[in-house]
Amino acid sequence: MPTLIFVNLPVRDLERSKSFFRALGYSFNDQYTDENAACLIIREDAIFAMLLTHEWFSRYTKKSIVDADAGTEVILALSADSREAVDELVDKALANGGSASNQTDDLGYMYTRSFQDPDGHLWEVLYMDETAMEQAINEQQFSTTDTGAK
Repeated sequence: MPTLIFVNLPVRDLERSKSFFRALGYSFNDQYTDENAACLIIREDAIFAMLLTHEWFSRYTKKSIVDADAGTEVILALSADSREAVDELVDKALANGGSASNQTDDLGYMYTRSFQDPDGHLWEVLYMDETAMEQAINEQQFSTTDTGAK
């Protein structure tokens, strides 16, 4: 069995969070969804986010829950198949209750946009053009070699 990842995120309003992620095109595994938790399917075969009410989340830790509006504990990064797919997902997030996070970052070979979900969790969406990335690395190595710098 491959390793699966379940990211656990505390949410203030479970129904609002479910509606938000449904508007982005995601679905939930009903087998692991109830009034305390919802299993967000990010990638059917391997990646899930458990959206947990604060009360339910607190059962799994002795630490206090970080106020994601005031501080950051994690940035969740999702890859996309194209720049257009990055824009589409982030634009949907912003139109459905998410808020802008960081500025768009365009390195040519990597394109990144981000948003905050309604609970303040940071989501980064990125596209990497592997051919352009390889070319940029090769050009940088050539440039470094050419100038004699190491």
